[in-house]
Amino acid sequence: QVQLVESGGGLVQAGGSLRLSCAASGRTFSSNAMGWFRQAPGKEREFVAAISWGGGSTYYAESVKGRFTISRDNAENTVYLQMNSLKPEDTAVYYCAARKPLALVTTTPGKYDYWGQGTQVTVSS
Repeated sequence: QVQLVESGGGLVQAGGSLRLSCAASGRTFSSNAMGWFRQAPGKEREFVAAISWGGGSTYYAESVKGRFTISRDNAENTVYLQMNSLKPEDTAVYYCAARKPLALVTTTPGKYDYWGQGTQVTVSS
C-alpha cells in the first residue's frame, strides 16, 4: 500500500511558477512509476506528466511540454512537478499517482493504483 500526499499548490499570476511535491509512504517508492494528473471543474481528469522508476524516462502532455518538469528523489520518497510560465488554463486540482511496484510508466490515469488527495492550483490572468 502506498499513501501519497501532495503539497505546493496555491494562487499565482499568469507567467509565474509553482513547484508541487508528492510525498509517498512505503518502502517500494523506487519501484513505483509516478504520474501527475489534473482535473479542472467540469472536465475529466487528464494526464500532465509521468516518470519511470529511476527517473530515466519522462513523459509530458503536449499542453505542458517545455513549461513543466517532473522529477523524483527516491532517497526522499518524493516526486516533484516544477511548473513554469503558468497559464490560466493550467488552473485545476493536481493529483499525484503511483503504479504498483515494477509496473511500467504510463500516461493512462486508469492504470494508476494509488492516488493522493489533490492540491489546488489557481492561475490568475
